[in-house]
Amino acid sequence: MGGAGGPLARTIRAKLTAALQPTHLEVRDDSPRHGGPPGAETHFGVLVVSGRFAGLPPLQRHRLVHEALRAELAGPLHALQVIARTPEQWQSDPHLPSAPPCLGGSKREQRREDGGEAPGQQ
Repeated sequence: MGGAGGPLARTIRAKLTAALQPTHLEVRDDSPRHGGPPGAETHFGVLVVSGRFAGLPPLQRHRLVHEALRAELAGPLHALQVIARTPEQWQSDPHLPSAPPCLGGSKREQRREDGGEAPGQQ
């Protein structure tokens, strides 16, 4: 994870920095792994290490990240993998889980392949 990235990656980095004052932040653009056109910024993974997460369960941590990126999630950002840790958690285990594999296609395409109706076509 990391690097400057494109405009959306820079926006994600800036908004998470402003909202969560992370001690460590990595932004990974996974879009090329998902078959979009070159330069598309639609799928991201973020690692956010912040003292703001202390005492919060994982769901609340993810909600803070999603709130900071509300506009992006409503628009160009299609998928977001979130790893949210406290500084103590990161210090004791600085390893990241692997990104989930892309299954390819969309739910709409999968349903058609399975012989079912696509959403909204019943």
